[in-house]
Amino acid sequence: MTGAKHITRRKLLAGSAAASVAVLAGRAGALSYDGRLDLAVVGVGGRGAANLKGVARENILALCDVDERNLIAASARHPRARLFADFRRMLDQVGREIDAVVVSTPDHTHAPAAAAAMRMGKHCYCEKPLTHSLNECRTLIELAAKHKLATQMGTQIHAGPNYRRVVEAVQAGLIGPVREVHVWHTVSYGGMDRPKDTPPVPKHLSWDLWLGPAPRRPYHRCYVPKWWRNWWDFGCGGLGDFGCHYMDLPFWALKLRHPTSVEADGPPVHPESTPKSLQVRYEFPARGKLPPVRLTWYDGGRQPKMLAKVLEPLGPEVAKRWRSGVLFVGSKGMMLANYSNRMLLPVEKFAGVELPAETIPASIGHHAEWVRACKTGEATTCNFDYSGTLAEAVLLGNVAYRTGEKLAWDFKAMKATNCAEADRYIRRDYRKGWRL
Repeated sequence: MTGAKHITRRKLLAGSAAASVAVLAGRAGALSYDGRLDLAVVGVGGRGAANLKGVARENILALCDVDERNLIAASARHPRARLFADFRRMLDQVGREIDAVVVSTPDHTHAPAAAAAMRMGKHCYCEKPLTHSLNECRTLIELAAKHKLATQMGTQIHAGPNYRRVVEAVQAGLIGPVREVHVWHTVSYGGMDRPKDTPPVPKHLSWDLWLGPAPRRPYHRCYVPKWWRNWWDFGCGGLGDFGCHYMDLPFWALKLRHPTSVEADGPPVHPESTPKSLQVRYEFPARGKLPPVRLTWYDGGRQPKMLAKVLEPLGPEVAKRWRSGVLFVGSKGMMLANYSNRMLLPVEKFAGVELPAETIPASIGHHAEWVRACKTGEATTCNFDYSGTLAEAVLLGNVAYRTGEKLAWDFKAMKATNCAEADRYIRRDYRKGWRL
């Protein structure tokens, strides 16, 4: 390791520059002198490391992470970047010098970091499910519109060719009007009780900053670095993890927006931990000439009952390849799809049928779309108006589950009109010192 080995913990936590960092001059224009964006990246381990790699050709001006090890690893690749443990301090010190931010923290700190930067007029790339609660989603959607910002949610599969071909086929009417969609994934989190032991906080971790706006609790390895999705205070369970990836396909193909009702069932609700399995039923209204749609989500090993029936003629090996996927049910047939595969059903009916001509251009890359949008003002495919609306629907499934009610949803008022209890899950309180 080069200059990174000279970084002291005191410098990391104070947000000082690394020993090798150069003096940063102020800018009058929107871009660096060489046409690159000046970026700050919040969260540089895990998905954050992947997102940092996705924008690595730009000018990485600042890196922020509560884990010293992540900062040291990222600094080795970007030695000129200033280092911070607290994104609030980072924005205070370098906010005037940056064009945009990338946010890749756990769910519960997405919105505070993104909103703070967006209020400063900074473009934003943020990981899915965009936010931890619905009101946070709506806030980011409104900030993006108010400040005319280039935004993108981290649903990278949206940029792949397979989703494009499925969207074209469904929208061309190949399977007829679609009134029913099933979406499922094997993912399973939660079903845990809070640990009773209280091990010491690792020296490399700023635990209070990791908690951020969440209520204070003792450190435990079952929260960080990777199991936070098991807990309501930090994550949104399996639905939050994969709902935005897989429900993205029907949202795009069927032009879905806000559901009118949502109901869910799963194991008994745990006050602290997310469910190990879940089934959520959404009702979407007609959209112009498109009919109403019922979309059902399944996780934790649950699948639509009709899946086994439609795949049975194809043999067990085919069924094994569809442990996660999306099934569009149209009046003329069905389309089965996942990230990289697609299949028209019944197979014999669609034998020899060709997909429609390609009309959706290939993506230049999910991160590249956003970088270009920041520089040119062009639209992105997962801007917060689209992806934030998708994320709201995903998060609403958890609200329905936690209330145990079929929610009648008024999206304009952001309120379940028949269930006052839902309000406590639509909005959340922040710990002192943190704000949206």
